[in-house]
Amino acid sequence: MPSYYSTTLSAQRLKSCYDLAPPSVQRSLAAEIAFVRQRCHGAGRVLELGCGYGRVLRELAGSVSWLLGIDTSFPSVVMARAYLGGVDGVTVAVMDAVNLGFASESFDLVCCVQNGISAFHVDQRGLVGEAVRVTRSGGTVLFSSYAEEFWEDRLEWFRIQARNGLLGEIDEAATGAGVIVTTDGFTATTVSEEQFRDLSRGLGRSTIVTTVAGSSVFCEINV
Repeated sequence: MPSYYSTTLSAQRLKSCYDLAPPSVQRSLAAEIAFVRQRCHGAGRVLELGCGYGRVLRELAGSVSWLLGIDTSFPSVVMARAYLGGVDGVTVAVMDAVNLGFASESFDLVCCVQNGISAFHVDQRGLVGEAVRVTRSGGTVLFSSYAEEFWEDRLEWFRIQARNGLLGEIDEAATGAGVIVTTDGFTATTVSEEQFRDLSRGLGRSTIVTTVAGSSVFCEINV
């Protein structure tokens, strides 16, 4: 079944969500990218899961040798190709993050940021396992979600999106405790620090879970 981000919030509509982000969210987004850039600096091959219109890829370009972004939304990938036009060493493709068409150990780093682990609405353990599979020994896998203390800022951002017609009206009665629900059926959840630890348990890999800038929770799996 197509996700909300493959249909309603894709391409230009997705970009508009980021363009409308309030200052606190803009600072969070910048801190998130800075954290990823620091971890992948000098890497040879980097894969981003859920690349959308190319926002993160554009920021990471120049820090690594080659970047590949995948997304299930064909319109977003088409827009990404235009948005990234002229940027060297970046490729985008339509692909399912839980069924990657790559051989094992193909990448130095795999990242899935901006709460993609929740937004994809797929089996999260399978998603993490597939990311680890395509990462080489000695490489890194990065997932991020929202920190609990960032709730009010995140909710206000979604209210702005709703007021601008980018997603359904916020169902205030059903929204709370980290979960945002809209009247058109969209639900946005998060992954907590403890949930990240549980998801990575059993992989046999060293995992570090940390909060960045009081807004993003990162799970860093050392493969």
